[in-house]
Amino acid sequence: MTRAFVFPGQGAQTIGMGKALAEAYPAAKAIFDEVDEALGEKLSALIWDGEIEALTLTQNAQPALMATSLAALRALESEGYAVTDAAFVAGHSLGEYSALAAAGSLSIGDTARLLRIRGEAMQKAVPVGVGAMAALLGLDFKAVKEIAKEAAQGQVCQAANDNDPGQVVVSGHKEAVERAVEIAKGKGAKRAVLLPVSAPFHCALMRPAADVMAEALDNVDIHVPSVPLVANVRAAAVTDPATIRSLLVEQVTGSVRWRESVGYMAAQGVTEIWEIGAGKALSGMVRRIDKSIACTAIGTPEDIAKLKE
Repeated sequence: MTRAFVFPGQGAQTIGMGKALAEAYPAAKAIFDEVDEALGEKLSALIWDGEIEALTLTQNAQPALMATSLAALRALESEGYAVTDAAFVAGHSLGEYSALAAAGSLSIGDTARLLRIRGEAMQKAVPVGVGAMAALLGLDFKAVKEIAKEAAQGQVCQAANDNDPGQVVVSGHKEAVERAVEIAKGKGAKRAVLLPVSAPFHCALMRPAADVMAEALDNVDIHVPSVPLVANVRAAAVTDPATIRSLLVEQVTGSVRWRESVGYMAAQGVTEIWEIGAGKALSGMVRRIDKSIACTAIGTPEDIAKLKE
């Protein structure tokens, strides 16, 4: 079986995630320690025993989800599995950073610091209440692009996340996104709902955050990943460090082409996807994109034990 490892994005966070892994595997605990040290604070205490409102703040959720994913990967490695068993790595939005850390392209410390900067920059890019995101269900990417165009009316409204054949997220100015919700309902969307996010990710309003990330990424070493990365904005494999650097900047304002990324991996012969870290959101998306791909979510010691059965 040809396998790919994928890494979740924002929204998967829960209090207590990764705690059982850290207790069961010293290598997993070491990841949380390394992230705490890189950030100069006990993020692990917030992840395991804090308030969900604080964990959900973008600047906390991003490094926290990466730490949980990398802890799960280290636990897998302790049991004899390796990232190089995979043909590809990929991640949804911030998960792309987890994927690069997993493949040794970025160090854990640099990844934690980059995600803290990214979270803060995305939050600051747009004043609270000015932007919004909405999930439009039951319409394809092409239809949603047209709806976003119609809804913009001089404001920003973009198809931000092409998650699966029936779920596309729009992002932009709050009024434009609200117009898109109404237009989508009139065009046969099964559901159109505003999302509980703190900023309008993956649209042109994030330009100030992209500028911040360009500067931050210039100051870190990016190595050739041990496994090719299927990049969000390309939906194709990349390994060149300079290309990875520019695509990470582009990703801040660009669409997450998840449906196409999974399609690309399937076309390259991937038959099995392991979702590494918190939650099972990506596994659900993958099943809706291509039912022939076997999905396994790995975020607890029990999940790892099942692999050996």
